[in-house]
Amino acid sequence: MGVILLEALGALALLVFIVWWTMFSGRKSGERHDEEAPTSSRPDRPDEKG
Repeated sequence: MGVILLEALGALALLVFIVWWTMFSGRKSGERHDEEAPTSSRPDRPDEKG
């Protein structure tokens, strides 16, 4: 019983470590800002009159 509990605790610790690592391993200066605003990949839909 103790071995199963220890294994579950280790798996939980590994999960927390992976989540922590992914949250704080991004770019050092934050998000990249392009000079141009991002454009939509699809054209605007015409107004729907119903």
